[in-house]
Amino acid sequence: MNDPYAILGVSRDATDEQIKNAYRELARKYHPDNYADNPLADLAGEKMKEINDAYDAIMNERRSKGSSGSYNYNGNSGNTGFPEVRSLINQGRLEQAQEVLDGVPPQSRNAEWYFLNGTVLYRRGWFDQAYTSFCTANRMEPNNAEYANAMNNAQRQSGRQYNPYRSYGNSGGCNGCDVCSSLLCADCCCECMGGDLIPCC
Repeated sequence: MNDPYAILGVSRDATDEQIKNAYRELARKYHPDNYADNPLADLAGEKMKEINDAYDAIMNERRSKGSSGSYNYNGNSGNTGFPEVRSLINQGRLEQAQEVLDGVPPQSRNAEWYFLNGTVLYRRGWFDQAYTSFCTANRMEPNNAEYANAMNNAQRQSGRQYNPYRSYGNSGGCNGCDVCSSLLCADCCCECMGGDLIPCC
């Protein structure tokens, strides 16, 4: 493979954040979705593979050298701990991406993990679960525009409303408070119409 830094158009002393930004710009430009029904689709696919391979090579090299911030979550949006997952998602290999994500211990799951997990779920059409995961990522890193945009897109698909104070540890559904609130509301409606849903003791 050619020099991975040259492929991404960055210098060898570039920061992890600069490398990540360069990768994202190129990925947006050459993503296969942009070339559907286009004679350049095959060429764009080859270029995308080259970009993914270059990014993975740089991140693997930096991880092996113990580059600061490359693979250890430090609370910054510049974290790039899952390049292989991003590569798999870009290639449409969603099952493999999910397998890698599932192999990460719960205590090591940072905002990027929840974002990528949400991305896999979203592409599978599971918008409600994707929204839950995006909300967790957004809550962990509220200033990350990538996470916020993903959450907003999933919100439109799922019809759910973001509540930063709600715990999104599960995949949705109602809880005890929801049930009680619904019963009280139904009782009020029945009483207004002359009935009584909840009998008095």
